[in-house]
Amino acid sequence: MSEMKAIATPKRTKDILEKYGFAFKKSLGQNFLIDVNILENIVDHAGVTKGTGAIEIGPGIGALTEQLAKKADKVLAFEIDQRLLPILQDTLEPYPNIRIIHQDILKANVHEVIEEYFEEGQPIHVVANLPYYITTPILMNLLMENLPIDSITVMIQKEVADRMAATPNNKSYGSLSIAVQYYTEAEVVMDVPKTVFMPQPNVGSAVLRLSMRKEPPVKVDNEPFYFDVVRACFGQRRKTIMNNLSRHFKDRFDKETIREGLQKADIDEKRRGESLDMEDFARLANVFYAML
Repeated sequence: MSEMKAIATPKRTKDILEKYGFAFKKSLGQNFLIDVNILENIVDHAGVTKGTGAIEIGPGIGALTEQLAKKADKVLAFEIDQRLLPILQDTLEPYPNIRIIHQDILKANVHEVIEEYFEEGQPIHVVANLPYYITTPILMNLLMENLPIDSITVMIQKEVADRMAATPNNKSYGSLSIAVQYYTEAEVVMDVPKTVFMPQPNVGSAVLRLSMRKEPPVKVDNEPFYFDVVRACFGQRRKTIMNNLSRHFKDRFDKETIREGLQKADIDEKRRGESLDMEDFARLANVFYAML
């Protein structure tokens, strides 16, 4: 039996879209991948192999889903756009190991779905070409849910990927870098040209791999407060942390108390947020939390 032509080619993608009269919805940030090599690379970077499960978000017409199904034990895909369901049923028919769920990943009970569909203790990798307008909420939601997953490998806007993987003293480094790296080890594994999408996006893309940590790299007394301190320190990037903290906590601490806290945490008040690493922020947050 000759193997069917991959979904992710310009011609097959056009044919599928024409057959179903499908029009892209700007509001859903739909950009379909039309390059099989890139997709195979993403699947390899994600660590998907025979025994693993894969979860995809926004399968589109099934280009990445197909490549995942060839390598993984089982694939579970969440699709929000009802118009794509009959297309997916058609394009993915040769793969019995795929299940499509018509649901918004942000509203789904992912724990429950994983329990129902995958074997207990099976390594699970999230792999997706995410709509750029909603990348951060989806990723933060997955990270904070404490899901039994091993990694998340996503194609996202290059600028956002760089921010999530940035280290201190880098202009991309900020509260988002720290939020992501609190839960994962983050690495940009490849840049992706605009030409491999239909329609072409107006921004560059990159693939970000997030390996889940067993536990956070720093000990904090209160997580929400830790992230609040981090956000405060990046409030106005050009200002010192003394200025930013005084502004943010003006209802709770006077300047003297803030100065005292910084001294206790052994952090120079003239430093800027981007020069502090996660360890510095943890010390700072724990000192201030004790002073509340």
